Amino acid sequence: MSTAPATGCPVHHGRDDRKSAKVAETNLTPMAGARVVSSFAAGRDILRSPKVRQAGASAEAVDLSKPEEISFFFLDGDLHRKRRAAVAGLFAPKTIVTRHRAVMDRTMDAIVADLQRRGSAPLDELSWQMAVDVAAEIVGLTESDSNASLAGRVKAVLDSSVSRRPGFFNTLLFNAKMMVRVGRFWKHDLAPAIEARRKQLRDDVISHMVKENYSKKGMIMECLSYGGAGMMTTREFIVMAAWHLFEKPALRERFLTGDETDQFAILEEILRLEPVASLLHRRAVEPVEGEHGAAMQDGEAVCVSIREANTDEAITGPCPYELDPDRARRMKVIGPYMSFGDGPHRCPGAQVALHETRVFLDRLFRLPGIRLESVPDVLWNPQIQGYELRGAVVACDPA
Repeated sequence: MSTAPATGCPVHHGRDDRKSAKVAETNLTPMAGARVVSSFAAGRDILRSPKVRQAGASAEAVDLSKPEEISFFFLDGDLHRKRRAAVAGLFAPKTIVTRHRAVMDRTMDAIVADLQRRGSAPLDELSWQMAVDVAAEIVGLTESDSNASLAGRVKAVLDSSVSRRPGFFNTLLFNAKMMVRVGRFWKHDLAPAIEARRKQLRDDVISHMVKENYSKKGMIMECLSYGGAGMMTTREFIVMAAWHLFEKPALRERFLTGDETDQFAILEEILRLEPVASLLHRRAVEPVEGEHGAAMQDGEAVCVSIREANTDEAITGPCPYELDPDRARRMKVIGPYMSFGDGPHRCPGAQVALHETRVFLDRLFRLPGIRLESVPDVLWNPQIQGYELRGAVVACDPA
């Protein structure tokens, strides 16, 4: 594939490099009554407005009267800012380089050795291990019996939450499963980490919660929010980026021969086309002024379509569905457009996710004989309104 910018192609007749577009178009479900916003400029203005609050994703059913017992994800205003600021240093570029990079390298050493021993492995299994190890370090889940066991218990909790179905008996079954699975996570992973921090504080999320005397419920919610967001979305993006590189030899060569800046440009362009999360909902708590669809009435709910915003020709230029790593530089856009959200709720772990994806793929594609033996099935997760990739198998020559 040529990575030179396309010129002169009619946008709606140009190449479409997206792999998740079809499943998203079939399954995307904005919140009932929400107005869909597809303009990049309007979406950015709404997400940055101090006059809107989280909506969708069960946000409006959350009891805000006890903020110490709910995740930072559902908070707004000063409470949200303070909770984010308290641990912001864990996601800073310097911390990624000086601390988290060592975890990424150590994890990839183990992944590479295991893949060369086995000969082949499910790609989502490998990416999940990377995502779990890095998130565990940041959160402070470091006292588990093993990272593999931690990964399994976290996955069980998250799988329960995303497979929830409506109905009285389904709710009873959901609550029963969650009690058991969260109980295991608390006993084997979170409680030992808390006990260790009470003896010696460290620089992680759990240490902050211990210092601030969070309740048991608050600690569970916060850990699962940070851990879940960092693990689930990163796992999918690593597989998606690998899929693109496996199928595009010229792009893969550019990735392997380029410097970090060029590698990030490639990853951010893939993420622009294939955002893991597709929708962000907000509700106005007072009238919002704005242009191009950004104005909102008091109480109005909107759904910002990340996919449509990321392919808005006003910000992308021509041929928005083509994978062009030089696009952002040419259009003077910093970062992967709106793939990590925007405003006060922008994903705090955005840079961590990009760094671990870069490290993972750089090591993977340098393995002798590395190949994709089967492409993934593109599935849909209705709870997070995002894609899942399962069934991809990678193989390499033995060590």
